[in-house]
Amino acid sequence: MPELIYADVLPGGKHWSLLMRANNRLRLTDVEGGANVGMLFYNPINLLERYNAPDTLKCQHTFKLTAGHCLYSDMGRIFCSIVADSFGWHDTVCGNANKARVAKLWGEAPYQKHRNDWQQNGHDSFLVEAAKYGLSRRDLAANVNWFSKVATAESGGLRFDANAAKPGAQVELRFEMDTLVLFHTCPHPLNPSPTYPRKPVRFEIGSGPAAAADDACRLSAPENARGFDNNRIFNAGCGCC
Repeated sequence: MPELIYADVLPGGKHWSLLMRANNRLRLTDVEGGANVGMLFYNPINLLERYNAPDTLKCQHTFKLTAGHCLYSDMGRIFCSIVADSFGWHDTVCGNANKARVAKLWGEAPYQKHRNDWQQNGHDSFLVEAAKYGLSRRDLAANVNWFSKVATAESGGLRFDANAAKPGAQVELRFEMDTLVLFHTCPHPLNPSPTYPRKPVRFEIGSGPAAAADDACRLSAPENARGFDNNRIFNAGCGCC
């Protein structure tokens, strides 16, 4: 990351949101190992444009997300690119745990009784952050789960790989357009931990140059070249909102 602007640590089971500017970087670090960062993306000048997980996967012919991949909006633009990744396999198909799921896995721990140690869930965390920008339940979409590896089991079902956890694992995103980012550190819905996992995540915001013509993310799939061109038109003020 060329120049650090801001850094902080978000404890496990919490949520936050921020506006990332085009060409800035967001580096996430799994401090202890076993963290999960649920994340959603929106166009801040047209909140109807948001992250599209199916398009992100199918246009790059992948099931996982890692370095070299781009994360697409539902209008064919690229919110951000993964420019560095030491974890290697991030999930974007399993969505969030909700209140019922968390209660089933780890019991009920409401705020009224446990205060800051209550057991939050990803779905409600997104709703809290979304409401700050006039968004609601209807505006949620399938999200990314950074630092969570989910593969296909022999039976054809989805299997959470708890052994993939790596203390100090990092993923770095370069934003290709101004982007509203909602994120939480609540547990993945398939996490088999016997107790509610509270894993902190460090996030760092830095500045940097735009993607070059020979950028690895731009060249990793034919569709990505078109996505970057859509961004070029939009960032020039010539594209449809």
